[in-house]
Amino acid sequence: MKIGIAQINPIVGDLDGNLRMIIDAYQNLLNSGAGLIVFPELALCGYPPRDLLLKKRFGRDCEEALNSFVQQTQGCPALIGYPEIRKGSSGKPYFNSAALCVDQKIEKIFRKRLLPTYDVFDEQRYFAEGNCPMSFVHSEIKIGVSICEDIWNISGDLHSTNPVETLAEEKVDLLINMSASPWHVGKCEQRFSIIERVSQKLACPVVYVNATGGNDELIFDGGSILIDSHSSNSISLPSFVSACQVVEISSEKMAHQTLDEPLESIRKALVLGLRDYAHKSGFKKGLVGLSGGIDSAVTAALAVEALGKENVIGISLPSAISSDHSKSDAQELANNLGIAYHTLHIQGVVDSAERELSALFEGLPSDVTEENLQARSRGLLLMAVSNKLGALLLTTGNKSELAVGYCTLYGDMCGGLAVISDLPKTEVFALARHINKKQEIIPLNTIEKPPSAELRPEQKDSDSLPDYHILDGILHGYIEEGLSIRELVEKGFDEETVHKIVGLVDKNEYKRKQAAPGLKITPLAFGIGRRMPIVQKYSN
Repeated sequence: MKIGIAQINPIVGDLDGNLRMIIDAYQNLLNSGAGLIVFPELALCGYPPRDLLLKKRFGRDCEEALNSFVQQTQGCPALIGYPEIRKGSSGKPYFNSAALCVDQKIEKIFRKRLLPTYDVFDEQRYFAEGNCPMSFVHSEIKIGVSICEDIWNISGDLHSTNPVETLAEEKVDLLINMSASPWHVGKCEQRFSIIERVSQKLACPVVYVNATGGNDELIFDGGSILIDSHSSNSISLPSFVSACQVVEISSEKMAHQTLDEPLESIRKALVLGLRDYAHKSGFKKGLVGLSGGIDSAVTAALAVEALGKENVIGISLPSAISSDHSKSDAQELANNLGIAYHTLHIQGVVDSAERELSALFEGLPSDVTEENLQARSRGLLLMAVSNKLGALLLTTGNKSELAVGYCTLYGDMCGGLAVISDLPKTEVFALARHINKKQEIIPLNTIEKPPSAELRPEQKDSDSLPDYHILDGILHGYIEEGLSIRELVEKGFDEETVHKIVGLVDKNEYKRKQAAPGLKITPLAFGIGRRMPIVQKYSN
């Protein structure tokens, strides 16, 4: 059988645009000889639709869009994901469903059984669990249909039921899995292992169809795959791009899936997430404050790849204490990238603010307040440029800084998207070197000099924080692994340092709640997947 995989990039809520994309993909795959065409989970409305599902007309509009697609179908059936209204019943308003459409009619509907409520998922807020049959027969082949999470409980430790067991009882010849599975580092390997185990359990091939593209913080990598029950055989579509491809299920040996190295996947993911966030929000241009440091350099390099050098503006905002190398490194980066570059001196803004505050602050010693005036002056000017030129301001803070509050509200945190906010500082350096793999784009001095916020003379990050490899080790254990202070100390970290870092993480939750949305690339990012209270007194 020839399966048409439609690895598409929907925009959440763009029902008309998504419908056109779906019809085009159907026609292209039909013309390429597909005998069955498969779209991702909730392809019609985009994933995740979140509280759009609570709008009065949204469900009916999705239903109308589905009917419009159905009228375009011919003898080749298509499986398409959509939110199905639960007619005449109380409780959750929808099923997360897939419609089997053929010859201008809906022949069958399949409903997602397992509804995730962990990490970034909150499907039980909107959807009821499905309990309808999970298979149909086409061309004398019994085909099972599952939706994303339905195959992820293969070990039985995520949910109380296991749809794969049901499929095994039905003795299907082929399994289709329609997904909208967000990417993070390590996700491809994890996903491949799950699909491989499901294929072996069912003793049949599995066709996994995933969405691609960026929607808010989430990045969907695609990576759709056909795998047979022999673990060495697979056909995979490219990752981080839209793709429509016909794959044939046969006994012939298929090519083994190859994966990008981790840093290359991170680069592709961030570029895709930035591009889609900007373009889907209506922005053509990006704006970056260039400090001469590593974070703004990496952000600018990603922005050029995502938006084009002609659409990226770099602004240097030196103060009276800015070093010569910070200015020259920023200029060299802009030259290497070929972007528009401007210098706005902030000292006049800082001096004006200090004069205005002098009476109120009389007799009080200088402290971090004066340092933050510099960062907030930069934020003021960058936001003005963003407003005037209609360019999306990209914040440049990394995960390590956001974790411990080494950032200034309404200063360097100003902006519409935090591109590298889920990338620890040590990984920022690694990504910079990866970007420079073929040629020097980020100045070598930017990578090799000691990191500094340059808010006071001779300042270095190491004045306030432990070395970044130590800091990132503690942060990974505390935030992503959920380890206690005692457990971190048992792993070999200095107890006083651990107490200090954990205290900073907890204390600065209020800053992160006000930060720009950030692109998620780790298993646990700040944002919707980590829901810590701002005011809390639990410390362990």
